[in-house]
Formats: sequence, structure tokens, C-alpha cells
Amino acid sequence: MSINGEIPVRDNRAADRFEIEQDGHVAFAQYVLAPDHIIFTHTEVPAELGGRGIATRLVEAGLASARKNGLSVIPRCSVFGRYVMKHPETHDLLAPEIRATLGLPV
Repeated sequence: MSINGEIPVRDNRAADRFEIEQDGHVAFAQYVLAPDHIIFTHTEVPAELGGRGIATRLVEAGLASARKNGLSVIPRCSVFGRYVMKHPETHDLLAPEIRATLGLPV
């Protein structure tokens, strides 16, 4: 458990994924990192960890990291895609080609 009771998220760069380890299970958001962007490819939360907001924490950590590192985001994972569409404040992170495809200002 982290200081604020928030679920700690780790960027496991060796495995190219953000992870949350809890109750003996690991949830993760897989990514491909490039010099100027990050592609989120897959998010997996074991059934035993379902309903705890873990996927949301993984997405928020991944997007925060992208923002901090000046990376544009390409959400190939449906979990990331749904989150970004519901949160307009994250649209600026999307790669220009993704914004254009979605009809958002480029």
C-alpha cells in the first residue's frame, strides 16, 4: 500500500509495462516506447483484482508518464482508448494522426 492508500504503479521498463502487484497477482499495461511517442498495446487485470479501479490506475500512470516525458500517445489498447475518449483533458496527449482520425483538433 502506498502512502495515500493509492495503489502503487511501477514502470517495469525491462518488461515494457506498467504494473500493479496486489494480493499475489500482477495487473499490467503493456507498451512500446519510441523516442517521441508511446504505444499502449494491451492491458490485463486478473479476475481476482477486478472491480478495484486497477485498470484506471494503470491508464492514469501511463498517461502521466507520457505527459511527464513529452511523449505523444497511441492507444492501441481498448482500455486506454475508452479512457482517453471519456477524458477530454487527455486529448492533447494523443498523437496528431490519432486526433485527426477521431476528428479532434490537430
